[in-house]
Formats: sequence, C-alpha cells, structure tokens
Amino acid sequence: MLVLAIATVVDRATPVPRGTTVLGIDIGGRTEAEAAAALLAGLGDRLAEPVPATVDGTLISVDPAAVGLDLDAEATAAAAASGWPHPLRVLFGLAHTVEPVIRIDEGKLEASLRDRVGQIAGAVTPAAITYDGLTPVAQYGAPGRGLDVPAAAAALRAGWLRSDQPIALPLIEQQPTPPAEVDRLLAEFARPAVAAPVTVTTDRGEFTIEPAAIAASLVMVGKADATLTPAVDEAKLREAIADELEKVELKPETATVKDDDGKERILASSAGLRVDLERLSRELISVLPEPAPRTLAANLVRTQPPATESDLAAQGIVEKISSFTTYFQPGQARVRNIKLIADEVDGAIVKPGEVFSLNAYTGERGYAQGYVDAPVIQGGRLVNSVGGGVSQFTTALFNAMFYAGLEDVFHKPHSYYYSRYPAVIESTIFYPSLDMKFRNDSPHSVLIDTSYTNSSLTVSFWGTKRYDISAEWGPRRNITYPPRIELTSPDCIPTSGINGFTQDAWRIFKVNGKEIKREKFTHRYQPQPNFVCVTSKPPADEGSNGGESSGGGSGADEPGGGQL
Repeated sequence: MLVLAIATVVDRATPVPRGTTVLGIDIGGRTEAEAAAALLAGLGDRLAEPVPATVDGTLISVDPAAVGLDLDAEATAAAAASGWPHPLRVLFGLAHTVEPVIRIDEGKLEASLRDRVGQIAGAVTPAAITYDGLTPVAQYGAPGRGLDVPAAAAALRAGWLRSDQPIALPLIEQQPTPPAEVDRLLAEFARPAVAAPVTVTTDRGEFTIEPAAIAASLVMVGKADATLTPAVDEAKLREAIADELEKVELKPETATVKDDDGKERILASSAGLRVDLERLSRELISVLPEPAPRTLAANLVRTQPPATESDLAAQGIVEKISSFTTYFQPGQARVRNIKLIADEVDGAIVKPGEVFSLNAYTGERGYAQGYVDAPVIQGGRLVNSVGGGVSQFTTALFNAMFYAGLEDVFHKPHSYYYSRYPAVIESTIFYPSLDMKFRNDSPHSVLIDTSYTNSSLTVSFWGTKRYDISAEWGPRRNITYPPRIELTSPDCIPTSGINGFTQDAWRIFKVNGKEIKREKFTHRYQPQPNFVCVTSKPPADEGSNGGESSGGGSGADEPGGGQL
C-alpha cells in the first residue's frame, strides 16, 4: 500500500492522471491547461465541421457555430483532473476515459433549424391576427411538427465528435394557439388597439401615433409554445411615425469630413435626441386596450455621433482618399434597400489592421430591418426577394476600397455582367453566405462616408492618403452567347440576355507618380440567358449608367446567388 500511495502522490504532480483519454485523445500526465490544449489540437478541424443529422429520416447538416455547439476543453480538463481513478490504474497508467463537457445553445438550435425542420416535417402554422386596413383579421393556424429542442440538444451533445453516423433529431407534435384565445385577443385587444390615436408627450413637445401606425407596427403571431402575445415592432413603428418623430427628435451632427467650397475639413460634432422607442413600445401595449383619450410620456435619450472632431484627427482621418458614385433609376423598390444599407454603414470607422465585413456590420437585412423585395439572382435567374439591390451599394463600397488602396480580403463579382458596374471591379453580396470584406492595412483609421440622391449613391473613404490608384482593363476574351429559355412560372422576370466573357483588370499603385506595384483581378462572367415568359412583361431593367470614381471607374450591382 505504501508503494501505491507514493505513486499516487508523485503522479498528482501533474493534475490529469496518466492514461486519461477524451474522445480517444490521450491528455494524461499534463496540467489542466496543457490537457485542454492537447484535446483541442487532437480534434483540430473536426470542431468546425458540419455535423450530419437526420430529421424524420431526411439527412441534414448542422453548423456547430450556428447552434452554439462547442467543446469546453477547460471544463473537460478540470473534470479529468478532479475525477481520479483507482490507484492501481494510476500506478500502471491504465486507460481512464473521461466524458467531454459539451455546450449547446438551445435557442440558437431552434432558430437555426426551424425553417429546415418545418420544410421536412410540416411545421405548425401559427395563429395570428393581422390588419386589413384598420380591421383585425383572425388566422387560426394549423397543427404541425417541430423540433423537440431539449431532446435534440441532448442527442447532439451525446453524439457529436463520437461517430460519423448521422444523429437523429427527434420531433414533437405542435399545436397553434387555441381559437378561443385568438378570439379573446381579437375582441379585447386588437379591435380597441386601433379605435383611437395615442398622444405621446416629451420634453420637446408632443406627437401622435395614429391608428394606421398602430396597425402597421403591431405583431400578433403565435409562438412555438402556442402563446400569442402582442408586441410592437420598433423598426416598423419608427417608419410609420417618422414624420411625427421629426417634431421632437434632433439628429446628431456627425463629425465626418466633407467638401466645403472645394476645401477639405472636419466638421465639429454635436449630440442628438431620439425617442426611446424600446420603452415606448412596451408601454404602448399597455394603453392600447384602453378607451380614448390615450396618452403616454416618452423619454428622449441623448445620441452621440460616431466620433468627435478630435477623435478623427487623432486617428489620421484628415482627408478624402477615394470616392465612387454609381447611378440608378428613381422609384424602384431596390432603391429603398440601397439607401437603407447606405445609412447603416455611414460613419463606420475601420481601425488599422481591422477587417471590415459588410455582413457582420449590418447584420441580417430582412423584412424586420425594413428591407423590401426586389430582383435578385437565384438559381441562375431573376426572382424577387428581400434585400434586392444592395449589391449596388456593395459594388460602390468595393470600388471606394479599391481606389483607397486597402487590402481586398474577400469579394465575389456578379455571375452575370451588368453594364452599370465596372467589369471585374465589382462585388455582389447575400446574407449570410456571401460577404464582402477588406482589411485596413494602413497605419491610420479610415472612415466610410455615404450619401445619395434620388438617382445616385456615393461612397467615400477618408483617412490619410498613401497612394494614387488607377485601374486598367485587358480585352474581353472567351465570349459566350446567351441561350434562349422559356419559363412558365408565374413569378418569371424576363431578360434580354447578356454575353458572357473573361476579363482581367489591374489595380495600379503609384507614389509621387512612380508605379510601385500592381494587383491583377480576373473574373469569368457567365452568359445571362434570354428568359422568355409565357406572359408578356417588359425586360427587367439591367441598368446602363456607369459610375464615376476619383480613380477612374464605374459602378454597378448583381445577383447569381447575390442581391442585385
């Protein structure tokens, strides 16, 4: 026994006992930190690989990052260090298996797989109350099946990293909100809600939320647990009462850089005032069932500009280093999307060494964020989908980056060529799968300044100028011609057809008039088919106006898996 005791004391000099394995990886004879590192190194790329799974017999893949599926290596190593085996195992270094500590986010799991599971299993149709004008309309829904989230999470924790076999994700029957509850909510809330306006008072005066604005911003859709709770969509409410809010709000003066009588300068900044719609939305729900007159008090919160004058100067943001303008036809649905994303990006500051991701910066660009349907390219043809048109902004942003001389990290030109964009030097985007990224490889910060008119969009970069940038294009080659394809689908959008080709472009860097380097970009455009619809429609506008840039170039937009 003395020998065994001595062996145990000696072995505990390294907290994880010899012979300890996790998922077949030996982490024994190490400190906890060393054991955690060895475990992560042993698993390597497997931690990020899609996980095969089945839903009702249908094979799907689960993205670990999307569902918060993660191995807690530190907690696993700590468990290995605290759970010592029998001394004989320690003495002879016999194998001792420790279960990995695996985390998963059940909320992310449900959200990530909701649509796919619904397609396979037949999702519940949620009950809802919508408005036809100011008349509430009940929709009672229908039963269906959904993911058994706790059981599915347990199955993924138990099966992940142990086998290449698909993990079966269980389902449960789901019911919509009971019709009686829908009828009660219709009578007690939905009808009174739009029976009268709501007067909102602030320190700077008052404004009115009319019944039409209430109907436009109320969301009454049943949840997975069959509850149906009214809520106010803040973005929709702000849009519906935008004119009223102007009576009491003050916009902050952004400390951006502008041209003033031909001279470059930095404008001083000042704070603004904005109605606290998050709080107002919650309190609005409480007064909507009440009879008129209905009054609420709202808070005005101070909003700061992205940066102050001294902030910008300290970061080297002192002059315009590039600018690019692209044009569009006024009045199209896509124009709303272009202006919306331009407003989101306006004033963004990218610090030295940082990578700017357009998708990460704006987040999802869907109906909830105010984006609308417009043509995009999916499956090789034009279809209407939310966010169409934002590729025109993406191309303008890419060109401003191009002529600023910053590092291209990732972009993808359109599948088809559109003459409103400069060939090769353009980019599409599609959330979340297709991004546009660049790195600020300069020693100074850069500021992205956006502006637009009814028919144009301009993106400018401000910072400290390093290069004079120009572009050159090679001849088009490998010309291919568009096939003629007849479509019978009711959502068909006709096109005239566009030739495909391959072309090279070069970005040329100069300092004091001397070329110091050049970068080559090459892209192959596919021929866009001449889609002919069974019903006559005018060909979709593909744009003809090129953009202008300080470096000499033009601008455009796209689909093909991207948004035009």
